[in-house]
Amino acid sequence: MSVREDIASNIKTVIDAISSPDIRLCTRQPFELEELSQAQYPAVLIQTSEELREDAEIGSGARTRMGTIDFVVLGFVKGSNTNIDTLRNALITAIETALETDITRDSNALDTEVVQVETDEGTLFPVGGIRMVVRCMYQYNAGTP
Repeated sequence: MSVREDIASNIKTVIDAISSPDIRLCTRQPFELEELSQAQYPAVLIQTSEELREDAEIGSGARTRMGTIDFVVLGFVKGSNTNIDTLRNALITAIETALETDITRDSNALDTEVVQVETDEGTLFPVGGIRMVVRCMYQYNAGTP
């Protein structure tokens, strides 16, 4: 596998292991929100997004390249009008905390950080949605991202 795929797999594994709140569905495959049962919340979708690449050093032999890749993490909780914001905030905190336990993504990345967090602001009620952008910096040999 490529380094970028190893990083994506690690992010999924780490989020899937969150137990508070207990992530019931964690996938990299898109799903229809309307088709989720109550038992599948909280649900999380991880998607690879944008990537910037540049040469880190130029010389003879294999070129080392740097990649900065963004992953979009979409999370969904289901609750009532008294706790939906609390549930969204708990999911955001749990995901960020879990990702920060190993910023190297099992030695595949140089750094990991959450760079953006948004919520649906109630537009999906009774479902609450979050969108997080997780940025990872990594290096690889040219031709093997």
